[in-house]
Amino acid sequence: MPCSCDIMRTKEGAVMNHDEILRYCLSKPGAFLDHPFGPKTAVVKVKAGSSTARIFAQLFTLNGQPKATFNCDRLTGEFYRSAYPGAVGRGYHCPPVQQPFFNTVSLDGMVTDGDIIRMIDHAFQTAVSRMPGYARRELLEKAHEA
Repeated sequence: MPCSCDIMRTKEGAVMNHDEILRYCLSKPGAFLDHPFGPKTAVVKVKAGSSTARIFAQLFTLNGQPKATFNCDRLTGEFYRSAYPGAVGRGYHCPPVQQPFFNTVSLDGMVTDGDIIRMIDHAFQTAVSRMPGYARRELLEKAHEA
């Protein structure tokens, strides 16, 4: 999906917050909000038709700091962890076997808004790529209608 650059219209030095990230995630076709881990963790999933919903983003606070966890493939995950050491790490709350496929990002300004948008777009594409073909086609049709 193409990047929606209107969300990147932030003041210089501004950092995307949970609300802005959530709004951007929910703008994706088939995206919806869920709270399977309790009310303090916003989970954004994508679903089409009768397919199983796939998580692509999670927003939460850890030790008073805003965080986001995004789905990714192994290589993209490694890239962002090496580009932002200390600010991007393996999925914080994921089982060890899943950690390479999720990145937890500190939303403290260390990671640029542009890279956060790219991580969200990649997370969405990664989740969609794991859906059955009929569901991917349905989401693609929704994206073309928008």
